[in-house]
Amino acid sequence: MGSKAKKKGSAAEDILETLGDFTSKENWDKFFTLRADTFEWYAEWPHLQDPLLSLLRTLAHPLPLPLLVPACGNSRLSEHLYDAGHTAITNVDFSKVVISDMLRRNVRDRPLMRWRVMDITAMQFEDESFIAVIDKGGLDALMEPELGPKLGKQYLSEVKRVLKPGGKFVCLTLAESHVLNLLFSKFRLGWKMSVDAIPLKSSGKPSLQTFMVVVEKELSTTVHQITSLLHNSSLNCNSKQVSGFSEALQNENQIREKYSSDSGILYSVEDLQEDLLKLSQGRRLLITLGGQGYSTFSYTAVILDAEELADPFTYHCGIFIVPKIRAREWLFYSEEGQWMVVRSSKAARLIMVFLDASHSDTSMEEIQKDLSPLVTPLAPAGNENGAQIPFMMASEGLKERNIIHKVTSSLTGSIIVEDVIYENVDSEVSCIFPSRELVFRRLVFERAANLVQSEALLKGELLPTKLVSETGRKKNNASPKSRKSGSQRHNVGASNQLTVYHGYVASSYHTGIISGFTLISSYMENVASSGKMVKAVIIGLGAGLLPMFLHGCVPFLEIETVELDPVIVGIAKDYFSFVEDKHLKVHIADGIQFVQEINSSGVAQVHGKRNDRSYEESPLNESSIVSHAGVELTEVDIIIVDVDSSDPSSGLTCPAPEFLDEFFLETVKDKLSEDGLFIVNLVSRSQAIKDMALSKMKKVFSHLFCLQLDEDVNEVHFALKSESCIDDNCFSEASIKLDKLLEFKHPEIGQNIINASKKIRRLK
Repeated sequence: MGSKAKKKGSAAEDILETLGDFTSKENWDKFFTLRADTFEWYAEWPHLQDPLLSLLRTLAHPLPLPLLVPACGNSRLSEHLYDAGHTAITNVDFSKVVISDMLRRNVRDRPLMRWRVMDITAMQFEDESFIAVIDKGGLDALMEPELGPKLGKQYLSEVKRVLKPGGKFVCLTLAESHVLNLLFSKFRLGWKMSVDAIPLKSSGKPSLQTFMVVVEKELSTTVHQITSLLHNSSLNCNSKQVSGFSEALQNENQIREKYSSDSGILYSVEDLQEDLLKLSQGRRLLITLGGQGYSTFSYTAVILDAEELADPFTYHCGIFIVPKIRAREWLFYSEEGQWMVVRSSKAARLIMVFLDASHSDTSMEEIQKDLSPLVTPLAPAGNENGAQIPFMMASEGLKERNIIHKVTSSLTGSIIVEDVIYENVDSEVSCIFPSRELVFRRLVFERAANLVQSEALLKGELLPTKLVSETGRKKNNASPKSRKSGSQRHNVGASNQLTVYHGYVASSYHTGIISGFTLISSYMENVASSGKMVKAVIIGLGAGLLPMFLHGCVPFLEIETVELDPVIVGIAKDYFSFVEDKHLKVHIADGIQFVQEINSSGVAQVHGKRNDRSYEESPLNESSIVSHAGVELTEVDIIIVDVDSSDPSSGLTCPAPEFLDEFFLETVKDKLSEDGLFIVNLVSRSQAIKDMALSKMKKVFSHLFCLQLDEDVNEVHFALKSESCIDDNCFSEASIKLDKLLEFKHPEIGQNIINASKKIRRLK
C-alpha cells in the first residue's frame, strides 16, 4: 500500500475510483501495474523534509537509525530519507508488484535499503526492532469506514510491538474522525503524543490538510496530555477538517485529564491489549472483563504486577477471586491491601477479580469456566513451561453454614446470626468436646465486609439441622474482627438443641484483652482480698460473649457494658444467651457520651426510657437512647473499647476512629482510677494506620503496652494511667497472680490467657 487518500476534486479522483477497496491486495497489485510512475497522495518531500529530519535528530539511538516505512507503495519518501543520511530503512508493502518495482529502482543507488513483501497487520519482525516507524497514509488506507477498525487495530498493535522503548511512531494522516478515535485510544496509556500540521509551501490551497501525529513509546502507564504544535497560520486548508480535528483533540485531552486525575479509572482490555504482554514493575490497573458477546458475566478486576520483579515467583500469573461479601474489606479494597495479597500470592502478575450481586447464584466452578477465556490473554508473555493460570480465592475454610437469623438495623445495617462448622479448629477446644463435630455461632455485620463481630462455641449433643455445604474453600487465617466472612447461601431454620457455652472464648482477641489484666493483677488482687469489686466498662456489647465470660471467671468484677444499637442487645439476649444481673449490666447509650458523663464521683448519669423488646421495630434516634439511670460507679478501673468501624474501606476495622480522638482518650484517662487500665482492640492490615493509632495514644498515655495477634491483623493496645509497677522482668510473676485470680471450668482456657500475657510488650 502506498500513501493514499480519497481526494475529491483532485487529479487522482479517476484513479481512486478504479482502485476501489483500499484494503485489497489484488486491487493494489493492479493499480501499481497500471501506474508505474511515482505517485504522492499526501504532502511532498519539500513539505516533510524539515519536520521529519528534525524529529529523527531527537532520537536517542546510535546511527544509523533503524527505520521502518510500512505500506511504502511507490512513494519516494524512503529515497529522500536515505539520501538525507538515514540508510538503515526497511520498507514493507503487501503488493509484490510495487516491492519488485521499488527494489529494481533503488538496488544500485541505495544498496543498504531493504524491501520486504509483508502484511503490515502481521509483520515478521522481532519485538523492538525499530527506533522509528514512519507511516504516510498507511493507517488511513486500512481504516475503510465500512470495514470497521479491525485492521487498523491489528496494524497499530504491530507498530507498538516493533518499536523500541523511546522510539517514535510518525503518522501522516488526513485525521478523519474514525482514524483519530482509534489513534488516540490505542496510544493513550504510556505514550507521549504530539500533533502538528505539515506546512504547505505551494501557492495553491489544497482541499485537505496533512497532519503529523507523533507518539513516543514510554515504559509506564502514565496518561499524558496531547501536545499541540498547530499554528493557525499554517492551516491553509478546509475549515471543516480543521475544526473537526481541533474538536477531537480537545475531547481526547479531556478524557486524558480524567484518566490522569482518577486512579480508579476503569480500562477495558481493548484499551490495553499489547501493553499487558510485558510485566511492568509495580503496575496497577483497574479493568473491566467480559460482558455481552464475550462471556456470561461481566467483571471488575485489578491487574497487579509485582513490585519486586526479581523475586522468585511461584506463579507467573494468578487469578484471585474476591467474593462480594469481602469486596469492601480493606485487604482487597485498598491499594495497600492489594499489594499485600500480591506479595503473599507469590505471583509475578496477580489478577484480582471482584464478584458482585450478579454472580450470587452461580457456582465457583461456573465462574472459573466463564473467567478462563477472559483472563488467559491477560497473562504476561514468558511463561515458557506453559503452566496453567491458578485460581485462588478469599475464603475461610467453612465446611458447613446455616443462617438462623437476619435483621436490618438502622444503625448497624444488615446483621446475620449463623451457625458454622469449620474445616479445622484449634486443638484446645477440641479437647473440651472431643466426642462431636464442633459448631460455632457467629454474629456477622455485613456493613464491614461481613465482619465476624463475635463467635461462640455451642454446647449440646445434637447438631443443628443440616447445614449448607461449603465445598472447595481454602482455610483463611484471618481472625474475628478482621475477618471470617461467610458464604451468601442461606438455609434458615436451625435447631435450638444447641446452646451458647460461655465458659470458652472462641475469639483470640478476647483472650488477648483478658491477658492484659496482668498489668494490674497486683491491684486486682488487693481489691479482691479486701472484699471489694473491680469496676469495668466495656464499650461495645457485640454478642455479649466477653462480658459473660468475664462475669463467669472473675467473680469480683462488676461490669457495665455500653451498646449504642438496641438491635444488638436483643440479638445478644435471644441468640447468644446474654443475661444481666446485679454485677453485669448493659446500657443502650453512646459509649463516648457514657464515659464523658461519669462524674468525679464515678457516677454515669445517662437517662432514658427502657424499651428492650422493640429492638427490631423501633429505629434508634437521640430521643430514644435508653440506659440504666444514675448507675453508681464508685471507681472505673478498666475501660475496654471493642467496637467496629462503619467504614471498613478506611483501613481501620476496629475501633471506630472517634475512639482514638485525643479528646476521648483524655476523657478516658481522667475517668480511670489511679491504677486503671485502658484496653483497645485494634484491627488494621495497614502499618501506617497502626502507627497513627499508636501515636495518638502516646500523646495521652505514657505507659503503653501491646499484644500482637493473628499474623499482624489484630493488636490489643493497653494503657496504664499511672506509672507501671511491673518491670519487664516481672511479667511472669504478674501472670501467675492473674492465673490465681481467674476461675475457669477448663484449665486449657486459662493457660491460653496466661500464654498470651507473656507476649505483651512495652511500647517505648
